Amino acid sequence: MILYVASLLGVSLMSGHAPVLAEEALELLQPQDGGLYLDATFGGGGHTAKLLESAHTRVVALDRDPAAEHRAASLKSRYGDQFAFRHMNFSNLGQMEEGPFDGILFDFGVSSFQLDQLERGFSFKGSGPLDMRMNPHSGLSARDWLATASRDQLCQAIRDFGEEKNWRRIVNAIIDARGASQLSTTADLSDLILSCTPARMRFGSKIHPATKAFQGIRIAVNEELSAIEEGLPSAFEKLKLGGVLCVISFHSLEDRIAKRLFRKWAGRPEGAGDHRPQDMREVKAELLNRRPITASDREVADNPRSRSAKLRGLRKVA
Repeated sequence: MILYVASLLGVSLMSGHAPVLAEEALELLQPQDGGLYLDATFGGGGHTAKLLESAHTRVVALDRDPAAEHRAASLKSRYGDQFAFRHMNFSNLGQMEEGPFDGILFDFGVSSFQLDQLERGFSFKGSGPLDMRMNPHSGLSARDWLATASRDQLCQAIRDFGEEKNWRRIVNAIIDARGASQLSTTADLSDLILSCTPARMRFGSKIHPATKAFQGIRIAVNEELSAIEEGLPSAFEKLKLGGVLCVISFHSLEDRIAKRLFRKWAGRPEGAGDHRPQDMREVKAELLNRRPITASDREVADNPRSRSAKLRGLRKVA
C-alpha cells in the first residue's frame, strides 16, 4: 500500500517551512503500517515526511515542478523503497500504474519554495522574470501569456480567478502596457497594478494591491482549476474502498470544486440548484467533516500562509 498525497503548498520541514494543516490531515487519513498513500503535489515534502514518520507506510509523491525532485532526494535516501517521487502533474494521475490507495492528499496552490524564489516570478515582493510557471519547462510564461491573452481571458484571470474588484482598470492597463512592451518583470506588473489602483483601495486593504491579480494570472498560466477538475475524479477512482481522500485548498474557487465533487460522491445536493430526489443520487462516499477544517490561531501566527487554508475529507464506501 502507498499513500498518495497531493500538496502543492506542502513545504519542507527540513527547510523550516511547515506543511499546512498537517496534523489535521493525518487525523483524517489515519495512516497505517503497510498502507499505500499519494502526495500529488510534493512541494517541499512536509506532508510526505509526516506520513512517512507516522507509521511504516509507503508514499508516492507527485509534483510538476522539476525542482521538487532535488528536494525529494533526501527523503529517498532516508526511507528507500518506502518513498517514490514522480515528476508529473496530478491532473494525469489516472495514468499511473500504482494503486488503489489507502489515502490521497491534495494541497492546492503554490509552494513556499516557489513563492520565495524571485527568479520563479510568483511574487511581487521584489523583481524577477515574469514567469509564474509551476513547471518552467512547459507552457507559456506569464510574460508571454499576458502578451497574447485576449481581453476575455484577461478578465477571466483577474476578475474571476483573482476575484479582483479593480479588474477593469488592471485589464486596460495591461493591454496598454503590453503594446509598448513594458511587462517583462514582476516589478513591472506590480508597479502597473499599483499605478491604476485608487488610493482608497491601496490604503484600505490589509493585502498588497497586486495580490489578487498575481494570483489570478498564476491560476490561468498553470491551468490550475482544470487540473483540479481532472485530478480529483481520477484520485477518487484510484482510492481503495474505505480509503480517505483529503483536500487542502487556499482559494474559494479551489474549495468550490472540491466541495461540489465531495457532495456529489456523498449523494448530497451539489448546489442550491440541485433539486433531484434522493433516490436519483448515488452514494459512493461519506463526508468526514461537514464544515471545512481551518488552521488554529497558533498555526496562523506561526505560518501566516495558512490563514486561508481549508481542509475537507471523505471516505470511499462504494
